[in-house]
Amino acid sequence: MNRKTFSKRLCLSFCATAALLGILSSSATAGNPGAVTTTVTAVGKKNVPPPAISKDDVQLYQGKERLQVGDWRHGETLELAILIDDSLDSTVAGQFNDLKAFMMAQPKTTSIAVAYARNGTAMLAQDFTPDHALAAKALRIPLGGLGAFSSPYLALQDLIKRWPSAGERRSILLFSSGIDYFRGGPQLLNPDLDTTIEHAQKQNINVWTIYAPDAGHGARGFFRVSNAQSNLSQLSEETGAESFYLGFGVPVTFKPYLDEIQDHLRNQYLLTFESNGGKKGRFERVRVVTELPKVEFLTPSEVFVPAGE
Repeated sequence: MNRKTFSKRLCLSFCATAALLGILSSSATAGNPGAVTTTVTAVGKKNVPPPAISKDDVQLYQGKERLQVGDWRHGETLELAILIDDSLDSTVAGQFNDLKAFMMAQPKTTSIAVAYARNGTAMLAQDFTPDHALAAKALRIPLGGLGAFSSPYLALQDLIKRWPSAGERRSILLFSSGIDYFRGGPQLLNPDLDTTIEHAQKQNINVWTIYAPDAGHGARGFFRVSNAQSNLSQLSEETGAESFYLGFGVPVTFKPYLDEIQDHLRNQYLLTFESNGGKKGRFERVRVVTELPKVEFLTPSEVFVPAGE
C-alpha cells in the first residue's frame, strides 16, 4: 500500500469514526434517564415560512437560568391521531373532503390513526398506519344526537393512555365543540381540562383543535359555547399547538386551518436537554427563544422532567 492510499484510507476511517461518535453522542443525549425531549414548532411571522433553524440559533431558559441545549434536530417521523367528537352535528361531514386531502398530503414518514370520542372514550376506527388512504376510509358521519354526548377531555385522556410508547413526534387533531356533557352545567372551570393538558405534556403530544358545533341544545348558548372554545384554546396553547374557530357555526371550509397545521407540522424540531425531576419527577416551565428575525416558537407551557437517579 503506497503512502497516498494509506493516508486516504486513514482519513476516511477517521471521518467515519467521528460521524459514528456524533450519532452515538446524540442518541446518548436523547436516551439519558435525565434527558427531556420536547417538540418545538417554528412559525414564520406574517405568513413567511421560517428558515431552517440550527442548534446555535436556539436559546433555552428555565426561569432566568439559561440551560444547555443537548440536542436539536428536525422532526422526521410523526404519529398523528385524528379524534372526531361523535356528538358533532352531522353537517360537519360535508367538510371531510378537506380532511381527507389533508391526510393524503402527509409525508410517508407520518402514521395516521382515526378515532371517535364517545362515552368518554376514544373509539378507534383505524390504528396508526402509514397507508393514508386506508386511514381516510375510516372517516364517517358523526352520530350527532344519537347518544354520543360525553366529554372530549376524558376521550383525549383515554387516547393518550393507550398511545404506543414508540414515536418521536406526536400530535392529535381534535374536532369538537369543546362542551363537556359529563360535567353537567356551564361551569367556568372544567376539572378534566388541566388533567388532560398534563397527560399530553407528559407524553410530549401537541393537541391541535378545530371547533365545530355539536347537535345538542348546549351548543346554542353563548356563554357555554364561548367558554368551551376558550377551553379548546387553552388545551392547544399549553400543549404547544394552536386552536381554530370562527364564530359559533360550522366553518365554510376547514382547508385554511388544515393548511396552517400542515405548515406547522413541516417545521417541527425536537429539543433535548438534561434536567433532574427530583424523587418523583415534576413539571417545569421552560422558554425556547431565538434571535432570528421574524421567527417565533410554539412550545408547551410546561415539560415533564422525569425523576432523577
